[in-house]
Amino acid sequence: MSKSAWKRAGVALTAVAVITGVAGCQDGDDKAGAPAQGHGDVTKVIQAAYEKTSAAKSAKVKMTMTLEGVGAESGTMEMTGVQGWAPAAMDITVKGSMLSAGGPDAPEQMRMIMLDQVMYMDMGAKQAAEMDGKRWMKLDMKAAGDASGDAAVQKQITGGLDNMNQDPAQQLALLLESPDLKHIGAEKINGMETEHYKGTLTFEQMLKANESSKLLSKEEHDKLVATMKKAGLKGYDTELWVTADGYPARMDVDMTMAQGAVNMRADYSDYGTKAAVEAPPAKDTVDLFEMMKDFGKEAGQG
Repeated sequence: MSKSAWKRAGVALTAVAVITGVAGCQDGDDKAGAPAQGHGDVTKVIQAAYEKTSAAKSAKVKMTMTLEGVGAESGTMEMTGVQGWAPAAMDITVKGSMLSAGGPDAPEQMRMIMLDQVMYMDMGAKQAAEMDGKRWMKLDMKAAGDASGDAAVQKQITGGLDNMNQDPAQQLALLLESPDLKHIGAEKINGMETEHYKGTLTFEQMLKANESSKLLSKEEHDKLVATMKKAGLKGYDTELWVTADGYPARMDVDMTMAQGAVNMRADYSDYGTKAAVEAPPAKDTVDLFEMMKDFGKEAGQG
């Protein structure tokens, strides 16, 4: 495999790492049940928003992530497009300084499609010229996990996919677990009249509310909590703006750790919009997993 081809692969893997990192920070699980009751009138509003958002199954989204205080890894990432849940699907365009972590060959922006647990990345015309005219890089992460033969790796990859599929309804379910959930007041967001809510969850509370954490053994659970405490993560500050129609217009999630801070903002609109996500034609696609296997064979023969 050519050196330039591996540069393309490096860019693709960097983009996937950023996307899964953004979604993974949100935690949550698309199989979680309805949120628990409590918090009086505030709960009723957010409970209703949860039910309406779950039923919508898709929306347009603009998400911005800012990572501060962690040296070279600091930067911004913006994702714009359509997200679907039930079934999970995504068609977004990614841009921002964090994408340039792939090196000088990294594109200024990248379209990414996720469908049936497979990620497709548009590497652009320049890269396609060096890949037999194929501009799409395919990464079947579930297949990669299965091929590893390592249960821990499989769980990590599958969990990353689950988090990537995270929909706003589950964020509402998690927010309702906050013991200090409160109504802030009326506020105009993106030209819409909304009501502003806020709550905080500790990492332990997030784990308790997260259905996928039940797959962890006690040893894994305790190790994860210890790791997060060592990193200085105290909790997740979540803010929510709900429109008069009962849908989330914006969600902010902020996390502060010893080494820096992560801030995420997601603006939603057009709930129920058709998430017509389609995989690119096979003739225009290069399978990254197969490329890596072929490289391993070549290395073994060398």
